This record gives sequence, structure tokens and C-alpha cells, in this order.
Amino acid sequence: MDDERRELTDGWVALTNGVVSAVGSGLPPAARERIDASGCLVTPGLINVHHHLYQNLTRAYGPMTNSALFGWLRTLYPMWSLLDEESAHVSAWVGLAELALAGCTTSSDHLYLHPRGGGDLLSAEIDAARDIGMRFHPTYGSMSLSEKDGGLPPDDVVQDHDEILAASERAVKQHHDRSRGAMVRVALAPCSPFSVTKQLMIDSANLADRLDVRLHTHFAENDEDDAYSLATFGCRPTQYLDDVGWLHDRVWLAHCVKPDDDEVRRLGDARVGVAHCPSSNLILASGIAPVVKLRTAGVHVGLGVDGSSSADAASLWLEARQAMLLAKLVSGADAGTARMALEMATRGGAGCLGRLGEIGELSVGSMGDVVVWSLDGPQFAGVVDDPIEGWLRCGPAAARHTIVNGRVVVRDHRLVSSRIDAMLGDHARLARRMQSAVQ
Repeated sequence: MDDERRELTDGWVALTNGVVSAVGSGLPPAARERIDASGCLVTPGLINVHHHLYQNLTRAYGPMTNSALFGWLRTLYPMWSLLDEESAHVSAWVGLAELALAGCTTSSDHLYLHPRGGGDLLSAEIDAARDIGMRFHPTYGSMSLSEKDGGLPPDDVVQDHDEILAASERAVKQHHDRSRGAMVRVALAPCSPFSVTKQLMIDSANLADRLDVRLHTHFAENDEDDAYSLATFGCRPTQYLDDVGWLHDRVWLAHCVKPDDDEVRRLGDARVGVAHCPSSNLILASGIAPVVKLRTAGVHVGLGVDGSSSADAASLWLEARQAMLLAKLVSGADAGTARMALEMATRGGAGCLGRLGEIGELSVGSMGDVVVWSLDGPQFAGVVDDPIEGWLRCGPAAARHTIVNGRVVVRDHRLVSSRIDAMLGDHARLARRMQSAVQ
């Protein structure tokens, strides 16, 4: 997935001090440690550009399994208001472990919920990512409009305007690493146009510009979202983005299901990024994002697993396969290919996060984020001609080895950390506590 999109047969990748030092075919150079990938497909680490990690505490919660977006949110907000540092840490740890097992090496997270008395939830998540060894792009999300203001969330999970801006700046100063190869970078992420004020969108954009960080929000997710924009702001979502200073290349947007052709053109001209979340969009009946049109227009399109209360499974392999199939359905069989989906899962995600040339590819000087995929067993029998199409059309596939920054995080399909059983036990306890508290 380098600039030339080279595909190497009998290839090898050399990593030195967490960086790709050489790539080639045939006899590999001498190395302190060798990982045999015979009969496997080796790709860059996959990049997840939209998630709500804490939501795995309410995965497949019965009363909301057949709801559209707004009703789904109203059902779950009372439970999520119980989020605290322990549950944020444990849910992030388990969620990132799940991602790593499916070949993800870099993940973002949209943490827009900060209940009163919940503590420093962002730091709790970052500690989890550091413990596992994942490259992490958390966002300081926010909500300022509660039910009494015409928004969806209850009063006890929103913050006031000045509090949000101060906390956002504090999070960036505490955690954001601007250096090449950074393991943690922070973005600012007002939740959505229907949960924050217009002024907060404007001030967040100005703050992000001053701090030199990126911006993220939900955008044009479904028909309700579009109707809200027209009724409240008197314009379509893309014009609203322009009005509040968000239509530029520092921004990546979650979902982007409903842009019309003119909006697609404007988003491409602005070189924004889009996190395509196909499974969540299907489960919530939001629609199918026009990813082929967006990519053609110049939008950086990456993939997101979205929150585990909507998508339920945090597998970027699954999202890549869904993206391929939906692109075929909407744009034609020849438009949705495995190579297109792999590019979205790697280089597209890097573009969303402003890290092209650094992650999402295997080239000299890029970060040592590598996945080894086994192509054996009954599900891959007959995959001889094209291992890339076979990898995504067949399966399911899990990572045989996941390497982040030159460190093995998953080896032989198992998480390297010895803490997995203890963390799953804690997670079960915390999930039961959250789900039983409002029944």
C-alpha cells in the first residue's frame, strides 16, 4: 500500500526500532527476530477512524436492538451516564484488544460523554492503549445541549461551553504528541450538530487551529440528521459545516451517509476525511454512504467500526468486507474491490488522521505497523489466483500476528498480554452494573 501500490510475491518487511527499514522480495536480511509468514498475506496495520469504545458495555442490549438512531440514543443515554474511570479504562482495554485481534494497529475513539463525577475518562482510555501497545487517536468529545435545550442527552452528561473548551485544551496539552511516529494524538470532537451549540462548533474549530490538532464529529448520518439541519439551521449539513469553519482538511467526519452530489463535490474540494461505518449504518437503518463517489471527488475515506452498541463487532476486516460489498451494490460489481476496501482500511484511515506516509503503508520510513493474515483452512481453500481478493471475499479472517511500532501485540491469533482474562472478568461485572442500573 505504498505510493505505487506494489504487491510483492515472496516478500519480506524489515523493521528496525519500530520503523520499516527495508521492503523486498526473495532472501530477507539478517534479523534479531524472524516471523515466518509463509503462505500468508502481509498488509499494513488497519486503521480504525471512528469508535465509541465505552459502548461495548451495552453491546446487543435488547431494548434498543431494533431502533433507529435518535430512539436508540434516548434508550442508552441513561445507562451511559454511569460511565466512570474504571469502566472507561476496562471498556477501552477490551475494545482495543478486540481490534488488535482483527488486525487493527491504530484506533481513534470519539469520547463525547463526560458524566458529572465520572473522573478523567480520556486519560483512563489512554492508559489502556499504552498498556496494550496500540497506536491511539482519542478525541475529547463534547455535548452541550441537553433535553431541556432541545437536544437528546439528559442533563447530567452534558457540559457547559467554557468547561468544554477548557477541558479540550487541557487534554491536548496533557496527551497530544506531535512527533513523527507518535503513539498518542488527541483531536477535538463536538459530538454532533444536534448535541452542541453552533457557537461551540465555531469555537472548537478556532481552538483546534490554535493548538494545531484535528477535528471530528458525526455528520449527515441519516434522514433525521438532514431534516434536523434543515429545520434548525436552514441549510443542508455541508453548508452548516462551512458556516461554522469546519469545511477544510483538518476535519474528518463520521458516517456521511446522506450527502447529495453537490455536497460530495464540496467535501472533496475541501479534502476532508470521512469515516465510513457500514455495519453501524446498516444496523441503524441509516443508509449506504456513497464511498465510491466520495473517493472519486478527493475525500479521504477510511473505515470505522463505530460504537459496539450499534455495530456490535469491532472488526475492521468485517467493515472492509461490508464496504466492498456495499460499494458493489451501489456503484457496480467492478467498483467495489478488495483492493479498494484495503486501501480504505489503511491509507484512507491515515488520510483521515493526517498521517499519510507515516501509517497505513509499508514503505521505508513508515511506522512498523504490520499484520500477518493466514490464508489456510477450509474457508480459504481454492484461493490461488489472487490472495488479496481471497482474503476479503472468503474468511472470516483474524490476524495471525499484529505488530504495532515494531512490537508484537497479537502472536498466533492470541493477545500477547497476560491480562486478558482478568480484564474480561472486570468488563462482565461493569457491563452488568451499567445495564441493570436502569432496568
